[in-house]
Amino acid sequence: MTDTQADRRGTTREGFAVLAVAIRREPWIFAVSTLGSVLFGALTVADAWVLGWSTDHVVLPAFEDGEIGGDLLLAVLALFLGVAILRAVGIVARRLGAGVMQYRMQAHTRRAVTRQYLALPMAWHQRHPTGQLLSNANSDVEAAWGPIAPLPMAVGTVAMMVIAVVQMFVADVVMALVGLLVFPAVIAANLAYQRLASPLMTRAQQLRAELSEVAHESFDGAMVVKTLGREGEETARFADRAHQLREVNIRAGRIRAAFDPTLAALPNVGVLVVLAVGVERVLSGSTAPGDVVTVAYLLTIVSFPIRSIGWLLGEFPRSVVGYHRVRTVLRATGEMPYGDQPAPRGDRGARLELEHLAYGYDADQPVLEDVTFTVEPGRTVALVGATASGKSTLTSLIARLVDPDEGRILLDGADLRDLARGQLAETVAVVAQTAFLFDDTVRGNVTLGADVTDEEVWAALRAAQADGFVAALPHGLDTRLGERGTSLSGGQRQRISLARALVRRPRLLVLDDATSAVDPEVEARILEALRAGDSTGTGSTLVVVAYRKATIGLADEVVHLADGRIADRGTHAELLERSPSYAHLVNAYEQAAEHPERPELVEEAP
Repeated sequence: MTDTQADRRGTTREGFAVLAVAIRREPWIFAVSTLGSVLFGALTVADAWVLGWSTDHVVLPAFEDGEIGGDLLLAVLALFLGVAILRAVGIVARRLGAGVMQYRMQAHTRRAVTRQYLALPMAWHQRHPTGQLLSNANSDVEAAWGPIAPLPMAVGTVAMMVIAVVQMFVADVVMALVGLLVFPAVIAANLAYQRLASPLMTRAQQLRAELSEVAHESFDGAMVVKTLGREGEETARFADRAHQLREVNIRAGRIRAAFDPTLAALPNVGVLVVLAVGVERVLSGSTAPGDVVTVAYLLTIVSFPIRSIGWLLGEFPRSVVGYHRVRTVLRATGEMPYGDQPAPRGDRGARLELEHLAYGYDADQPVLEDVTFTVEPGRTVALVGATASGKSTLTSLIARLVDPDEGRILLDGADLRDLARGQLAETVAVVAQTAFLFDDTVRGNVTLGADVTDEEVWAALRAAQADGFVAALPHGLDTRLGERGTSLSGGQRQRISLARALVRRPRLLVLDDATSAVDPEVEARILEALRAGDSTGTGSTLVVVAYRKATIGLADEVVHLADGRIADRGTHAELLERSPSYAHLVNAYEQAAEHPERPELVEEAP
């Protein structure tokens, strides 16, 4: 056996394995749709018997006698009508069951993929483009369960084919054998189709993911694209992938266009051969004319199961590719383990301890090494460091978006990894520099569905210094903000994002340069309100990634990071006095703020 033959047989075998997954999950729906298909098949074959019986007992006697008996005519009409009604019932059951089964499997798989996306850590997401993830949850899921639509028909028509073949042999063995010679040709056509189509289907699914990725990047970076005049280049990049996908689909379509007519023509060729043989046998007296009509009609019926099986097998290459791509996500490793402990409770800020933390996105390039410090309840600590010193990575570790390679993080003495799923979010809130807002109202963006009152929403907005501009919006809390909050300024979006965290009354609040777009005076008022506990009622412990001198000066302690390690700790005044590198860095921040056209000032800071 060649490798190509093995691959084709593997595709067929894996295709049936995919369908077995669906059948095990939805056995009753599959049973109903299959019974409907079997009923349709049996009644279709019954048409041949009715036709043959009518030929021998009604049509031929009518030619001989010159008249048709009224009772016989009514009997024939009743038979055809009864068969037609029952066959229609079978069609409805088959199509309804197949549709429900297919859409239920798609919904179940999409939910499973989404749950897996939420369970996998940020480190996994950072290695996989968003466009690919969208493709996995959309086109790959649809491709995986595409064969479900023709499955009940194929199963039912197999029964129809068996009944038809048996009836063919009962009518005339010789003509039945002649007619069945078409089956080897059909099998060969299916194998040839799978051999040619499988690589194209694989490539098409990959191109769909790449196309989705390009589109997502272009839309997500619309401002960059437009401000830099890159519309033409982005259009060309999208068009390149679209043209590649078009060419692959056209090639696959050409193969399918040749396969389907071939599959339909082979049984018709068999019918012609059967008729030729049947005429000779009738002339020799070896068979009756009704038997020839019956066998010829049955062979045309057999062609339908052959085509339906061909449709099923034709879906297998794309289905197997889509299913493997989905299973790759569902079997992805790196899911965060959770304990069973509840988050520590209290009426004041949380105590945060970092013990010998080490982390790297690549094993040979550590981002953080041996980071150890403690933040006492209600205290404010500023994280200061040059670009790529590990500040944002440290905030991700504190929020447990990723787990450290070494060391541990304690919240009121409890290791974050020992907390039950969802418990950390009840105690810790993180506000990132890039504020993401949903296409929802102000209230919806602040609460995100949480059960909080409007009074609590306004309290959070006041602490975030956002109550003024929200009150001035056309509909106040009910004003829709547009996609990503495009109707607001950068500073306003940051303050809404901050209010979203504050309304949950976190005991530990982590701000990753979350007020960078806010006026310094407003920023100072926000931090003072947070330190005083005006919004949280607890006096939250604060960890702030800071750049401005005024912000850093409000912190009780400053942790100076350099090259992934703690270079120094102390108050802002102490570090200015004893650490030239810290003083140079902070002064560079101020100069960069005054001269935004020179970002190298910060990057060159020691």
